[in-house]
Amino acid sequence: MKIRNQRDFGAGIMYMVIGLFFAIVARQYQYGTAAKMGPGYFPFWLGMLMVAIGLLVFVRSFGAKATIEAIPKFRWLIIAQITGAVILYGLLLPKMGFLVAVVVLVFVSASASKEFTWKGTTINAAFLVIFTYSVFVVGLKLQFPLLPFFLQQ
Repeated sequence: MKIRNQRDFGAGIMYMVIGLFFAIVARQYQYGTAAKMGPGYFPFWLGMLMVAIGLLVFVRSFGAKATIEAIPKFRWLIIAQITGAVILYGLLLPKMGFLVAVVVLVFVSASASKEFTWKGTTINAAFLVIFTYSVFVVGLKLQFPLLPFFLQQ
């Protein structure tokens, strides 16, 4: 058999490995039954669902109808930039506040894309600030600095 879609082949294997990992780890917790679920019940079946989806994607990568697609060259710089954006968010949040940290996170991570535009990223950052403020500050009543330390009272 010939692998027609290398991306689906790799994604299928990745889903199966991650699903198996979580299913195996979940078995270390009390499992319970469907009527009285233990802490390991949901993660186990979620892992099994990931394995099933991975198997489906894996098998379809060999099919005659699968688009012929190769795995692109792995770009470490993009991974490092996105990981750095998340680390930068964590470092900026305590001193510079939620607003600055989210905007920096969005701009640094979006600049890793070939489709980066200032207008689109600005709209995305504004939406993300409003949405996350609504969910975490208004909805969940979490307290963290919203503005930079020099603008707080």
